[in-house]
Amino acid sequence: MNAQDIRKKFLDYFESKNHKIVTSSSLLPKDDPTLLFTNAGMNQFKNVFLGLEKRSYQRAASVQKCMRVSGKHNDLEQVGKTTKHHTFFEMLGNFSFGDYFKKQAIEYAWELITDVYQIDPDKLYATVYKKDQEAYQIWRQDIGLSKDKIFYMGEEENYWSMGDTGPCGPCSEIHYQMVKNLSHKDPKYLIESGSEDFTELWNLVFMQYNRDENGNLSELPAPSIDTGMGLERMATVLQNKKDNYENDLFDPIIKKVVTLSGREITPKTFQSLSVRKIADHIRAIVFLINDGIMPSNEGRGYVLRRIIRRAFRAGKQMGFEGAFLFKLVGVVCDSMREAYPELISSANYISKVCQSEEERFSKTLSTGMKTFDHMVKELRQKKQKIFPGEKLFKLYDTYGFPLDLSKELAEDEKMEIDEQGFEEELLKQRQTARKSWKGDLEQKKRKKYQKYKDLKIDYVGYEKESISDSQVLVLLKKGAEVNELKKGEKGEIFLDTTPFYAEAGGQISDKGIIKHSGFSAEVQAAVYPIPNIISHKVKILSGAVKVGDQVEAEVDIKRRKAISKNHTATHLLHAALRDRIGSHVKQSGSLVSPEKLRFDFTHFSSLSFAEIKSVEQLVNEKIQECIPVSVRMTSLDKGIKEGAVAIFEEKYSEEVRVITIGDFSKELCGGVHVQNTGEIGFFKIISESSVAAGMRRIEAVTSDSALKYTQKNEEVLAEIEESLNVSKDKAADQIQRLKETVKQKDKECQSLKQKMINLREEQKQEEKYDINGFSVLIKKMEGLSGSELRNLADDLKQKSGSDIIILSTVSENKVSMVTTVHKSLTDRVKAKDIINEMAPVIGGGGGGRPDFAQAGGTKPDQIKQAVKKGLAYIKSILNP
Repeated sequence: MNAQDIRKKFLDYFESKNHKIVTSSSLLPKDDPTLLFTNAGMNQFKNVFLGLEKRSYQRAASVQKCMRVSGKHNDLEQVGKTTKHHTFFEMLGNFSFGDYFKKQAIEYAWELITDVYQIDPDKLYATVYKKDQEAYQIWRQDIGLSKDKIFYMGEEENYWSMGDTGPCGPCSEIHYQMVKNLSHKDPKYLIESGSEDFTELWNLVFMQYNRDENGNLSELPAPSIDTGMGLERMATVLQNKKDNYENDLFDPIIKKVVTLSGREITPKTFQSLSVRKIADHIRAIVFLINDGIMPSNEGRGYVLRRIIRRAFRAGKQMGFEGAFLFKLVGVVCDSMREAYPELISSANYISKVCQSEEERFSKTLSTGMKTFDHMVKELRQKKQKIFPGEKLFKLYDTYGFPLDLSKELAEDEKMEIDEQGFEEELLKQRQTARKSWKGDLEQKKRKKYQKYKDLKIDYVGYEKESISDSQVLVLLKKGAEVNELKKGEKGEIFLDTTPFYAEAGGQISDKGIIKHSGFSAEVQAAVYPIPNIISHKVKILSGAVKVGDQVEAEVDIKRRKAISKNHTATHLLHAALRDRIGSHVKQSGSLVSPEKLRFDFTHFSSLSFAEIKSVEQLVNEKIQECIPVSVRMTSLDKGIKEGAVAIFEEKYSEEVRVITIGDFSKELCGGVHVQNTGEIGFFKIISESSVAAGMRRIEAVTSDSALKYTQKNEEVLAEIEESLNVSKDKAADQIQRLKETVKQKDKECQSLKQKMINLREEQKQEEKYDINGFSVLIKKMEGLSGSELRNLADDLKQKSGSDIIILSTVSENKVSMVTTVHKSLTDRVKAKDIINEMAPVIGGGGGGRPDFAQAGGTKPDQIKQAVKKGLAYIKSILNP
């Protein structure tokens, strides 16, 4: 039974039990600031468990993409060391939202495993929470499992929570005996210790509580079920393999890794730690990039960067030279194409992002080795034999050196490492990251709004831009509930009905007025503090408003229309990019405001002028065709099946709006739009730039803003025309001629300046030394730039005939020093070693080649001392 069969049988079984089959959500959690990545099937249902969101169904099942590389659930360090832990994995889960509970959950699990998957019941064991006698009795009496196969376990093993806060409850795990003969007579001991004799197949969580940030538990609105079965582990069992890396999810990847390495495919290579790390990590890399996460130095992007670097290092240990991970992307996409067909169109893009990051890291490793050598030299000078933890951490954090690499390099230098100090620095970083993670702050902000979750608020903004009969439900001032807001005060108003669009999906909120005969307020923004609740951020302009008042609410219509033009133009731009640049283009962020639109998308290189022109032209063609923009409601599943584009960063409800523009564009979208593309008038791209590796950004304007932008450019061109005294069509040629003239004049200036420097140099006193038959020339100049000092050094090498030259200068209170050594002498003394002796004295650093090196510093008064130290070093080498 291959992996796809397992997925299908799971979903088919639960569909037959009246479960709604729900598509996997993105690895990038939406509307859950407590999570870095989606780490469980229940993540997308969290608000349902908390009673904040209602669904049309009470039973669901899914195959969810998951990542466990951060926070409480972090398996990164275990990858490859065990046969059953992974960074990326798929979780098969069934869920009950206040419908069935423990008995049915256990019965479903047992029937699926033993009847559908036909796993031998004699090889199955169950664990339950030590206080959960109910679950124990279900296993014993209803399922008929013998006493010697049911074990009570502690909180660490059998009490599940999604994170430090959130839904939680006792759980029951189903374990499978992987071997014929156990290595210990007590199976409970083996399960508890994580022995390879057993694998945990399924975790059935009986969701009863919600844990707050203080650790307090409160009852959930209705007892619910959340289960999770690892596809990788189930595939291993059903395919009669010894461990996960032998099943059909990993087998083709491992074979490709081994083949690329030039080795033979043997049982030994399959068990290689490096091979397994690579096979695991490349799956995570592919799915993270496909879901729009890019390598960076913070947050999710930093985790991706670390995973790529770990896999790259594993490749180095296998003998790979240079980038190689990108060659594995196609294997992953091909093996997963049936379950995730979207990977195929993205494969080339993912490969390019991966290759770029590998090449970048290769350069970083090279720089890191130089830094390591410099650190070793400093430590030897201080006669230290232990490599400090803070330096180990710098190599790890800045250059991607894993601790084992630093340890290996230190051993080569006959040094020990301060591993405890490294762990302390690592802990500090994690604590700092935790404090800076915006999710925690967002969670605290949301908490004060939870008591309003049951308010009924009706948004009518798609049909109306003003209403005259809305009621004030809640007033807030500085976050506290009040009965009245008066003139000059700022606060929040909740209305039972509102035409104001709250910021969502990249579209900024409406502005406008709320008023009645005795008051008026400026609506400065509308937001969703929690799902389905719209808060109007207001400033009271006159009078006072009280809870219960009937009010009028009016959106700024001109502003709304400008926003709607830009939003529809965003859809046209997205479609045009996919048409002209490639189907790999995916939206990865957007901002729609009245003034302009911003569109971030996946693409690996900057767009050429011709490509920008082509995209712009296609969008304007669709505007001129005056295509009707249709809006209709449908189910999420139906919308996706019809080919509507879904944006990975968005979280969609069961019922969605499909925005269709002829046969050119079809997207799921909750924003406001024009009724006809002709209303947009004119579309103009004003910039195209890079956001990150593999991520581009276009900014554009439409309608009146596009006209103003074009008119402004015309004004600038007219000024250039007048200034150059040429016609517009000849302005570019004239500017090029002027640039060439300036370049020539600049060369002449540089030549004259060099002659003046040479003249000043001839007038300067110089110091010459003879050290064991070798000539050393020392000069100090005033006011030269670094480049001028280097030019002078080159000139003196030709004219002076000196074997070694040391030059220094001070400009704007900063020191520059240059050292040259004749190439015939570099096997005995090197310029970079001389400069490294002097650089710390002037308060800086330097580097270079054996025959040429330079340094910069901030201590002009220490130049003489630096030169003395340089001379002393030269003497110690040439005249020992």
